[in-house]
Amino acid sequence: MKFSEFQVGAVITHPPVVVTEEEMLAFAKLYDPQWFHVDVERAKEGRWGGLIASGWLTCSMAMRMAVDSALHDSESFGSPGLEKLRWQAPVRPGDALRLEASVDSKRISSSRDDLGIIRWSWRMINQRDEQVLELEATSLFDLGGASA
Repeated sequence: MKFSEFQVGAVITHPPVVVTEEEMLAFAKLYDPQWFHVDVERAKEGRWGGLIASGWLTCSMAMRMAVDSALHDSESFGSPGLEKLRWQAPVRPGDALRLEASVDSKRISSSRDDLGIIRWSWRMINQRDEQVLELEATSLFDLGGASA
């Protein structure tokens, strides 16, 4: 989507993607090797009653879904960060996660007329309609035509 296509109040969605145990383990071994993410047997005895995905994997999946559903052909060139990040429920092998991203605000920078700014809220929801992730992101768009 181009910056001009984003509308305040719009909800951008991505269909469910199934999280596999193999994907969870591979990600966690590289980036978040805590026992409840990487040790299947020990995780069965832990607080969560089984293996759970790293929250950072959930964030990465949300980012991929946002790119696929909105940012892939846009003028987006980065983000100054997030305002809020919450992991609300554990993600388990076999969960099917979908993205719902609500456009909260859209504006042109007051100091640069070639800079578009979108603030949006992302939610990841599993197949039981439980929200597992919530974040508020800001995305920056080059409206001056500079190439990436």
